[in-house]
Amino acid sequence: MLGSAMAMMADNIEHVISYWVIFHKFHSPALGGFAVISHWLPFLLFSFFSGALADRYDPRRLVQLGMVLFMAVSVCWGYLIFTDTLEMWHAAVLLIIHGSAGVFWGPAGQMLIHDIVGTEQLQSGVRMLATSRKLGILLGPAIGGGMMLLVGPAMGLLINVLIYLPLTIWLWKAPYGRKSTDDKEIGQPPRSLRGFTDILPTLRSVAGNPTIFSMILLAGAASLFIGNAHQAQMPEFTRDLGFGQSGFYYSVLLAANAAGAVIAGFVLESGNLLEAKPKTAFLLVLIWCCAIGGFAASTSYPLSVSLLFIAGFLNLAYSSMAQTLVQLNAPAEQRGRVIGLYNMSSLGMMTFSGLFVGVGGSFIGIHWSLGLSAAALAATSALLMMYALARLQAARPVS
Repeated sequence: MLGSAMAMMADNIEHVISYWVIFHKFHSPALGGFAVISHWLPFLLFSFFSGALADRYDPRRLVQLGMVLFMAVSVCWGYLIFTDTLEMWHAAVLLIIHGSAGVFWGPAGQMLIHDIVGTEQLQSGVRMLATSRKLGILLGPAIGGGMMLLVGPAMGLLINVLIYLPLTIWLWKAPYGRKSTDDKEIGQPPRSLRGFTDILPTLRSVAGNPTIFSMILLAGAASLFIGNAHQAQMPEFTRDLGFGQSGFYYSVLLAANAAGAVIAGFVLESGNLLEAKPKTAFLLVLIWCCAIGGFAASTSYPLSVSLLFIAGFLNLAYSSMAQTLVQLNAPAEQRGRVIGLYNMSSLGMMTFSGLFVGVGGSFIGIHWSLGLSAAALAATSALLMMYALARLQAARPVS
């Protein structure tokens, strides 16, 4: 938890500093848009391949590879900024490598959770690690801004490299991962790595499992229609709430979502609440849509902060539950590939969330675009819930 929180914090520190630098150096909205696309597109294209690697190789080493790439990118940012040699193509390449590093971390990290806690405590493990990552997201912007003020962007990014080290070093000898376990659970050696050629067979396999299939579709729909696209529009929401010139009020809106997620992790774990069930996951998404839709329509700043806090709480609850259900129901020999498919849907589809919220907002206004996106997701989730529950009912043996 500590290592993941620090790594996610370092990830967000780099975002804060690098985005600030490229905005002031190039004043390019296109590069800003590319930064979002380059962050999520690798998840869409390569999450399945990364999951296949996690099936075949030690997940500890794949996470370490991701950390090494993160550190290399921070070093390159720091050097180019310090020497004032940063060019637009440098920024584009570094943004792509940074996004790719996250893909190595994703499925392998989720496989590692299962290796550490086992099946019975998987929901707690997933939720606790999700909480630690949200904590890193919450702290990263504040610490990144403070580092820029205290030591400057270049030195801040070079110091940021050290924050990735605890997780990287711990994984070197951590007593978990494929090399520390036998194949009794799997029952057979891991399948050979065929990468993208495995996508269709794996899709056919999960299509026969209504729980996995519906959770992958639900996560993809949530990312496609909303994702985190409203975060990029927060300056406009802040202005419309009457505080457009205040960085403080803007920061509070940004932090409310992450704070809700962190509190959710502690509250749900302290009482061992919300057992992982498909119907519960669907209902949580429907309530999340109500909170996001309410935020889109709100004209009150305190109400907006409250709704974002509630949305963050619900987001962690449903996303950790969906991930748990996918991992619990995935065949052991295909777990990495199935997790890769889930990440491909839940993270990769965020590549397009800006179309519904951002591009749509340029035509009908950001409040209407976010509200209609929430309504579309609610309708899609309701249909998916009816489909999934009907299939689950049909699959139950007749007594």
